[in-house]
Amino acid sequence: MSVDYLSLYDRDGFIPCVDVLDKFETQRLQENFNELEREAGKKSSQYSFHNIHVKHQWVLQVATHPNLLKPIREILGPNIILLDSRFICKYPDAEMRSEGGDSAFVAWHQDMKYWGIEGRVVTAWLAVDDADVENGCMIVIPGTHKNGLVEHENCIVGGNLLSSNQSIPIQLVDVKLAQPCPVRAGQMSIHDGLLIHGSEPNTSSRRRCGFVIRYVATSARPIQDPERPRTFPSTVLVSGKNYHKNLEDNKPDWFQITY
Repeated sequence: MSVDYLSLYDRDGFIPCVDVLDKFETQRLQENFNELEREAGKKSSQYSFHNIHVKHQWVLQVATHPNLLKPIREILGPNIILLDSRFICKYPDAEMRSEGGDSAFVAWHQDMKYWGIEGRVVTAWLAVDDADVENGCMIVIPGTHKNGLVEHENCIVGGNLLSSNQSIPIQLVDVKLAQPCPVRAGQMSIHDGLLIHGSEPNTSSRRRCGFVIRYVATSARPIQDPERPRTFPSTVLVSGKNYHKNLEDNKPDWFQITY
């Protein structure tokens, strides 16, 4: 039975449990990331692998997998730019605390707050490891993408993994509507740039690693954001044609669109 991704996305602002990688592809993704982790160490692996899709062929291959791009095309149309990507690792809370660190979590936020983009931003959260409630899977507030941007402030609690340390004041979040979004390794969830979401610390003994990729239609354009000026040196055309030229195609020499 086919899935109407666009209708689900427009209604809820997110789509859970989309199958992307098969067993072999998932294992290869885990092996490749594990090698990065061994080289960089766990502290750097939490949030430092930013836009490495332009450096590592295997990363861009994952970000352009046909099973991943199919629902993205249904939402954004055929002409798509990869805007940004990052691996996010949340290690067991007990392990982080034993090393003198804070509990790692992701505060309630909207992706669009500091992106400096006019146009719909679609985020794919591809699970490198199984992500569930115990190890701190993403939690979403369905339908909040329809309400526009809300107020953000600096998070006053240590351990927030967001690079801008942004946080939506808790009085603006209806936590009674919060819904966990577990995914198995090789699956992804998709969410809108305006959806309110976050995640809790990892209380398990297992790592929770995800590959977060953001896509926009080629009609999207950068805007000046005085709160956080941005540049986009790693944008790559991953589907169709870049008719608008609002964002550059910085594809590596070895990359060719095949889908």
